[in-house]
Amino acid sequence: MSLFQFTARRLVSQAYCGLKASSSKKQKVCLEMARPSSNMADFREVFAKAKHIAIITGAGVSAESGVPTFRGAGGFWRKWQAQELATPEAFARNPSRVWEFYHYRREVMLSKHPNPAHIAIAECEKRLSKQGRSVVVITQNIDELHRKAGTKHLLEIHGSLFKTRCTNCGNVAANYKSPICPALAGKGAPDPETEDAAIPVEDLPQCEEDGCNGLLRPHVVWFGETLDPDVLTEVEKELNICDLCLVVGTSSVVYPAAMFAPQVSARGVPVAEFNMEATPATNRFRFHFPGPCGTTLPPALARHQTEIIS
Repeated sequence: MSLFQFTARRLVSQAYCGLKASSSKKQKVCLEMARPSSNMADFREVFAKAKHIAIITGAGVSAESGVPTFRGAGGFWRKWQAQELATPEAFARNPSRVWEFYHYRREVMLSKHPNPAHIAIAECEKRLSKQGRSVVVITQNIDELHRKAGTKHLLEIHGSLFKTRCTNCGNVAANYKSPICPALAGKGAPDPETEDAAIPVEDLPQCEEDGCNGLLRPHVVWFGETLDPDVLTEVEKELNICDLCLVVGTSSVVYPAAMFAPQVSARGVPVAEFNMEATPATNRFRFHFPGPCGTTLPPALARHQTEIIS
C-alpha cells in the first residue's frame, strides 16, 4: 500500500470538511522543497512531456464565474453559515430550511457559466486524448461547471448540487429540475429578514423510484460525513499514475483533498499550483503561478509547439 493510500484511508474515516492537520502531521506528508518557480516556459516543457495529468480544483476555479462560496466573512445565507446548514443534523431538524438553502444554490448555479479556466481544462483534455495522453479533473466543487465546460473524466469528491439521494432507498439520481419541486418555487431568498418557508416534509423533493416516495436530500458530502470510498479509490488510482499534477484554485487546508498534491510531490512528480495567493502547501511544489486562474491557466494548458495534432 502506498503512502498516499495509507494516509487517505486513515483520513477518510474522519469528517472531510474543515479538517486540518497539525503542523507535525503536515511535516509528515512530505519534505518541503525549494521555493517554487513561476517560470511558465519551464512548466510548459514539463507539460509537453506529461502523459497522465491530474488536475485538482477548488472554489477558486469557479470564483470568476461568480459562484458564491459561503466561506469566510460575509459568507452567510440569511443568518446562517454553510456549516450550520450543510450537516445531517441540520437536515434532520429542519429539512425545509436546508432544502431552501440548496434550492437557492441550484437556481444561482443554473445562471452561471464556465470561465476561461474551466474551458482551458476541458479543451486540454479533449486535445490530449487524441494524442494518447490523459487528463483527469479531481474537484472539490459541487457546481458542475467542469461538466458544463465539457470535461469528461471528472471525479467530484464532494458530490453535486444537481444530484439527489433518497434517504429511504439510497437511490442517487441526476436532477436539473427548476424548481426541484413545486413547493420550493420562489423560495430560498438569502435576505436575513426572510422567514422560513416551513414546507411540510411530504411536499419536499420525493424519490421517484417505484413505490418509494422517500425524502430526497442533496447528494453532497456534508460536514461530519465521509467521502465516497469508491470515488476515493478512483482518486488514488489517478494520483498514483499521474506524471504531472496541477492544483487550481484551492486553499490546500481542507482534508483529505489538501494532502493529494503534497503526496504526489513527495514521490518526485512535478506539481504546479495556480492560485490567487500562496497556500500552506506552496513550498512543497515545483511551480506556483499567482493570479486569477482564468488568466494563468489558459496559456499553461495551450497547445505546446512540440505537440503533433493528427
